[in-house]
Amino acid sequence: MIENTNEHASKSLDEVNGTVEVPQNAGFWRTLKAFTGPGILIAVGYMDPGNWITSIAGGAQYKYRLLAVILISSLIAMMLQAMAAKLGIVTGKDLAQLTREHTSKFGGFCLWVIAELAIMATDIAEIIGSGIAIQLLFGIPLIVGIMITALDVLLLLLLMRLGFRKIEAIVATLVAVILVVFAYEVFLAKPDVGGIIQGYLPTSEIITNHGMLYLTLGIVGATVMPHDLYLGSSISQTRKVDRKNRQEVKRAVKFATIDSNIQLFIAFIVNSLLLILGAALFYGTHSSLGRFADLFASLNNPAIVGAIASPMLSMLFAIALLSSGQSSTITGTLAGQIVMEGFVRIKAPMWLQRLITRLLSVTPVLIFAIIYHGNEAKIENLLTFSQVFLSIALPFAVVPLVIFASNKRLMGEFANKTWIKVCAWVATIVLVLLNVYLILQTIGVIA
Repeated sequence: MIENTNEHASKSLDEVNGTVEVPQNAGFWRTLKAFTGPGILIAVGYMDPGNWITSIAGGAQYKYRLLAVILISSLIAMMLQAMAAKLGIVTGKDLAQLTREHTSKFGGFCLWVIAELAIMATDIAEIIGSGIAIQLLFGIPLIVGIMITALDVLLLLLLMRLGFRKIEAIVATLVAVILVVFAYEVFLAKPDVGGIIQGYLPTSEIITNHGMLYLTLGIVGATVMPHDLYLGSSISQTRKVDRKNRQEVKRAVKFATIDSNIQLFIAFIVNSLLLILGAALFYGTHSSLGRFADLFASLNNPAIVGAIASPMLSMLFAIALLSSGQSSTITGTLAGQIVMEGFVRIKAPMWLQRLITRLLSVTPVLIFAIIYHGNEAKIENLLTFSQVFLSIALPFAVVPLVIFASNKRLMGEFANKTWIKVCAWVATIVLVLLNVYLILQTIGVIA
């Protein structure tokens, strides 16, 4: 394991780096409690509003057949996020910092642009989701709702003053709201359990059916998030760990992995519930599901969802949407700061960095909303495309991650084992090939 040779090098998220105390010689559960938190912040990125349209639309169009995609995507996410956390703990640097150090100036610039675009694509869904939720709950115009989401950065600045554990606790509460709401709505929908089990078995139709493949990439893009890899490599360093002590590092890697896998399993459950809800309520109804407002209205329409329709279901949906958008924007803003600091090395006050990263994401959505006069249908057309773009951008974060985490000179004994390297490269190559196949099919080069 190589130590950071530059003692004065900037730490990732310097104001919270190493601020959470970890008990020494404590039992398993007490230690796990101390390390639990970063995984929650990572998991919200895997159940953000971008997942909602793609997952629910996947269920509505293809019933339970795309559950296998959610399962495989979640397993890939668990592997990659554990890798990212380990990278941060062992090296003391995040993925953005390491990528910048090991690439040329031009290469680093290109990767920074792609990372920023991926964060913007993520934020498009989160901002739109939050803005629409505010509109549905309070009747506020969509453009005003989008502007309100820009104030999220002020909330984040306040929370950072209260301590990183407070951020983790608030996000965990929002995640619990999302989980409970969708578990309740799926329970009322009475889905086909046999069909659900069968849906987790992958079929070749997922690849050969163009519409299914497009949604598959949308689900992958919404499930395996590029910005979460940068975020995970950074916030894993919020726990106080002596990197010169091999046993402390080993313990930190172990519990960070457990925390990450537990929280991503919850995200897997939420994403499955979203698709199951779409299949149970909307499959075969020929209803329009391209907009959050349609989903909101459908849950109160007996002609579509039957006897379970009620204003309460619609309201719960909007509350969960707002919870998802707010929790995701908090983590998205943090990821933006990590990427900007790591790649560009901007030296500016923390509040200014966060404000810049937030405005970079809010501005294009706001411009789009103004151009189309707050037309929800036009604005929400960005959603599925943004999720597919995330899938295309993913390899540009995954490839450096796998290279660094497999580098014995950098990671020492904590370098990826052979079977992990093989799995990671196979997942990356398959994802790239799927993207190429989809692009060629879309432009008509192949049938």
